[in-house]
Amino acid sequence: MKLQLCFSTCPNDTFIFDAIVHRKIDTCGLDFDIYMADVEELNKLALSCDADITKLSFNAYSQVSNSYMILNSGSALGRKNGPLLVSKTKIYADEIDDLNIAVPGKNTTAAALLQILFPHVNNLREYLFSDIESAVLDGEVDAGVLIHEGRFTYKNKGLKLIADLGELWEINTQQPIPLGCIAIKKKLSEQIKQKFDGILRKSVEFAMKYPNESLDFVRKHAKEMDEDTIQKHINLFVNDFTVNLGMKGKDAIEFFIGKLKTINASSEICKPIFV
Repeated sequence: MKLQLCFSTCPNDTFIFDAIVHRKIDTCGLDFDIYMADVEELNKLALSCDADITKLSFNAYSQVSNSYMILNSGSALGRKNGPLLVSKTKIYADEIDDLNIAVPGKNTTAAALLQILFPHVNNLREYLFSDIESAVLDGEVDAGVLIHEGRFTYKNKGLKLIADLGELWEINTQQPIPLGCIAIKKKLSEQIKQKFDGILRKSVEFAMKYPNESLDFVRKHAKEMDEDTIQKHINLFVNDFTVNLGMKGKDAIEFFIGKLKTINASSEICKPIFV
């Protein structure tokens, strides 16, 4: 059976999917059409239910829970790894509501966290995540929400931290931050869902056990990231929750999805949400 498998070009995703893409583990008779893109593009594709299996922001998942379920493996969830709100000049927290802020897509968890934590922000502008630092530096926007490698590079580019959204989330909720998941179509058979969930876990475990195996694939898609930034990225976003969400991870996800109703009252979740 052939399934369409979509994931991002970010190091944490290429790291965990390398063993599947390059057949370093047994895929149990499943074949895959691979599509790689920015996570916000994947979020938008999921709204039309194009992919069988796809990376999604948890914010986007709340909009497609009628069509997709979250796999137990593959998620980006943890502590001290949330989005950062930055600016070119010193800005105080009480000034945030009036800023023009660049976000890496309105369906991203980063955009949702900003709106949950600062409910009166109104002026959001969508940018490709990798263009946000430049947009802030060039004065196109007052501030920007950085994800992925931006948290490692913004200081060297002269940007200033206004707020660590992940840290604020943890302080306010005592919960880890659910950033993104791997989701599979609900209409697929239970056997296929369980089979792929097991394959993905083996792929994650293989990557963690043999980290050098994925280096070529990760480097190929990491664009201009240096080796140190690539490794920091993987270390930050791939952890025990990526291997298996467990009850703690699932509780954190359900808590976050519940909070989304504060910014989208029509956000209704179709259970079950976990494979």
